[in-house]
Amino acid sequence: MTLTTWAWLALAAYGAHILEEYTFDWRNWARAVMKLPVEWSDFYVTNALVVVLGAVQAELAATWPLAPLAYAALMMINALFFHVLPFVRSGGRFSPGLATALVLFFPVAIAMWRRAWSDGLVDGATAVAAIVAGALLMAYPVVLLNLRSKSYFRQDRP
Repeated sequence: MTLTTWAWLALAAYGAHILEEYTFDWRNWARAVMKLPVEWSDFYVTNALVVVLGAVQAELAATWPLAPLAYAALMMINALFFHVLPFVRSGGRFSPGLATALVLFFPVAIAMWRRAWSDGLVDGATAVAAIVAGALLMAYPVVLLNLRSKSYFRQDRP
């Protein structure tokens, strides 16, 4: 399969992941286990952006491989740091999204990197940029969640 095909499959995998998280109450899990001050509206907006980014990276895959590689990095970072490690640290408490992280995120993301590598689209700079971009994409909503309670960012103050 081409990188573009894998990129579209990555978006489909993310869709399945979002469904799993929603179905198994990711919000309350994230509050209890990850101590994130998250609401369902945050979940909806963040995942809407992830879907938009997924479509964009798939469209750009043929001409800008950094985009799908960053999306693949985002998927692996999400899977490892927001599902697998919390599952282990919590003594096996189910993490909504864990199944799709293991069954879809890791295999699809690895396949994207392998395809790009075999097509000669990955060099050191591209690999580093993709991993950094994926990490920044994962960190961005978490940072915003934590900043919004700070008085400077509150819009309900005089």
